[in-house]
Amino acid sequence: SSGINAEYGVDRAEVKQLFPKELSFRGYCPVTYVLGHKRYEALTPGSRDHVVLYAEELFSMKDEGALEHFLRQPWRFNEVPLPAKLPPAKIAQDVRTLPMLGYMEQTVAKAIIEAMTSCSDFKPKYPYVNAHKSALLYVAYHLKAHNPKATAYSREKYRKKLERYKEHCQLIQYLGANMNRRYRPEPERPIDFNHKMDEFLALKNHPLPTS
Repeated sequence: SSGINAEYGVDRAEVKQLFPKELSFRGYCPVTYVLGHKRYEALTPGSRDHVVLYAEELFSMKDEGALEHFLRQPWRFNEVPLPAKLPPAKIAQDVRTLPMLGYMEQTVAKAIIEAMTSCSDFKPKYPYVNAHKSALLYVAYHLKAHNPKATAYSREKYRKKLERYKEHCQLIQYLGANMNRRYRPEPERPIDFNHKMDEFLALKNHPLPTS
């Protein structure tokens, strides 16, 4: 699309210069309303990026497709009456003014749920650290490793830390599965048993990973 209504000579790029001229049809998209059989559910707010001038009135469309519809048959949409019942006006609210629970729900709830779900699936138990602290550390690493506002470098850094943390947690399960009360000579042990045992014992002097 060239962005021009050839019949009326309207360049959509120039329409923005007409603001703050009031939008017709209360800013709703007349095309989606008409094509939606004029039902209440079909009332959709238009976009300021898809505005056209017709018969000295500004109309705002939902998207590029709706705008093309209007440009082809503007007379079909420009005089459609608004229904008596309109959707309630949307009022923008700064999330920083919300109560703490509401603020967290709007900003970090998804990330926390994903971190806690992953923690629940993995069930971390870090050597020499209780289960509660182990879970908190796992969630902290997961949040930092998946923080969309962090740099790619930072996310990758904490992704590696999370993987290393998980490897340390798995030491307990590994050693428990390969140890019993009977002494096992070294030739009978798994090839990496001694290394993992040394790694496990070394964590006793450094029980908590650094940030």
